[in-house]
Amino acid sequence: MECTDGYEWDHQTQHCKDVNECTTIPDACKGEMKCINHYGGYLCLPRSASVINDVHAEGPAPSAPHPGPESQYNPCPPGYEPDSQGRNSCVDIDECEYGIHDCQPSQQCMNTPGAFHCTCPDGYRKIGVECVDIDECRYRYCQHRCVNFPGSFNCQCEPGFKLAGNNRSCIDVDECDMGAPCLQRCYNTYGTFICRCNQGYELDQDGFTCNDIDECSYSSYLCQYQCVNEPGRFSCICPQGYQLLGTRLCQDINECEMGTHQCSESQNCINFHGGYRCVEKNQCQEPYIQMSENRCLCPSTNPLCRDQPSSIVHRYMSITADRTVPSDVFQIQATSIYPGAYNAFQIRSGNEQGDFYIRQINNISAMLVLARPVTGPQEFVLDLEMVSMNTLLSYRSSSVLRLTVFVGPYSF
Repeated sequence: MECTDGYEWDHQTQHCKDVNECTTIPDACKGEMKCINHYGGYLCLPRSASVINDVHAEGPAPSAPHPGPESQYNPCPPGYEPDSQGRNSCVDIDECEYGIHDCQPSQQCMNTPGAFHCTCPDGYRKIGVECVDIDECRYRYCQHRCVNFPGSFNCQCEPGFKLAGNNRSCIDVDECDMGAPCLQRCYNTYGTFICRCNQGYELDQDGFTCNDIDECSYSSYLCQYQCVNEPGRFSCICPQGYQLLGTRLCQDINECEMGTHQCSESQNCINFHGGYRCVEKNQCQEPYIQMSENRCLCPSTNPLCRDQPSSIVHRYMSITADRTVPSDVFQIQATSIYPGAYNAFQIRSGNEQGDFYIRQINNISAMLVLARPVTGPQEFVLDLEMVSMNTLLSYRSSSVLRLTVFVGPYSF
């Protein structure tokens, strides 16, 4: 049979009895102290102290109260009771189970051999006789936000973060890998993310959607002719008779050089801005006769040629519409010169509206000048005459350069 500390089993009385430490422990008390035995232990008191002996000093050790209906003699030490199996032994009384402890409602009863303890559950601390919740948030266990509740706490993270494995630290959430609502491109940043759009798009006010940029509405100078908006981009187109030069400019298509014209064998193909013209190779009219592909001669032997220019040379050129004026258009150059002759240049016909004028450079050349802006498409047929005179010899003759000026429909 085992007894609690300070008691030993008495085989004669069959119960635990107190051990007198004052007799069993040599020099239990030192110096001027005297040893006083009591149940389960002893005291060291000054020799002058008086002690009132308990009338039960030699009696059996008291037993713990039993929750049974009748109080009965208990030969076991406090906190124990006889074994109900009749094995002549003492077993621990579970005060917590029987409810014979004095723990507060906020405390937990912990049974121990021969006794019990009142403890506070995790997350509480004992203040007086009560258990009070520990506010763990005061100790900054959490990296971001701490939420205290009775007996414990938890950590929470700001938006854009999540709890790490230690349930205290916060790590960034890669929203882009988790299906962020960006329509086109997503960039993860610390604690959040940003959406970006591809070239040709702009971010909507909602921060997620990408809207097409209508580049054509921003400027009228993006394309030389016409701008066409497309999803995420724009393109330039040119009118009929023109083709793109690079991505924005337009240049004339030379149908004559490319062989895409419809001129016959008896015709010459004349290219101009935005199109072409088929003209007869022989344009000489009576009394003129053809001397070469573009030169007609009026024979001096023909009476009808007396008051006519001696020759007519056909030339063709093309200019763009809305040119800055005054603008030099065509230079006239004499091909044959008579000694002592004075040459004068003039517009013989085709300039009834005064769109052109002649600026003479010297005795053998002059410049045709555009005097005012002209729109297209239209054409002018100008007879540019060079008159040669020699007053000493009473000589006068003239020749004509018949210049057809095609004005394109655009300024390019």
